Amino acid sequence: MIRDMTAILYPVAANAEQAVSRPMGRAAREREARGVAKEPVVFTTDAMGPAFATREAALGAYSGRIEDERTGFTPQIEDRFCKLVEHVVVEPGRTAPLAPVSPTYEDGRRWPTPPAEPPRTAWRLMVSYWRVASAERPIEAPQARQARRAKQPLDPATLRAMVQQPLRPVEPQQPLDIGLFEVRPPEAPHIVMPDE
Repeated sequence: MIRDMTAILYPVAANAEQAVSRPMGRAAREREARGVAKEPVVFTTDAMGPAFATREAALGAYSGRIEDERTGFTPQIEDRFCKLVEHVVVEPGRTAPLAPVSPTYEDGRRWPTPPAEPPRTAWRLMVSYWRVASAERPIEAPQARQARRAKQPLDPATLRAMVQQPLRPVEPQQPLDIGLFEVRPPEAPHIVMPDE
């Protein structure tokens, strides 16, 4: 039996709230999202809504939108662009999480005993969507490799923004043609057989 392949249809919107409530449209691929928005888009995942102390409270607030093992609800494949994520809550006045701990190697233990109380966490709804450029959140600058090949003049602010971006591959890595101990016989190059 052949079934149609389904994909997640991500909303096209300016922010996460608009992606959930009133998106411009839905698209699985960037090309389709650009067609819906009529301008450049970038795929992003942003937190939305309040933080909840427990997973159950978050599941109750977003029932019908995310998978809920309590009720057995599972959204359609094309509607799975939201998920709950637990993160550590940083107390006011503290700018960063706790500093890294170095190993102690005392009394047969490598690491010090953990604090009696684990760090406080909260649950947030994360929304993945195609984000349209806006005044407050413009699309990122092109990668340095692309800008260098285009030989376009760039201002210093754009160069600084490009330096802060992570490197991305030019194209997705292709799978290996054949394995290390496999060969294609000359009389039948369409067959891959083990080489022992």
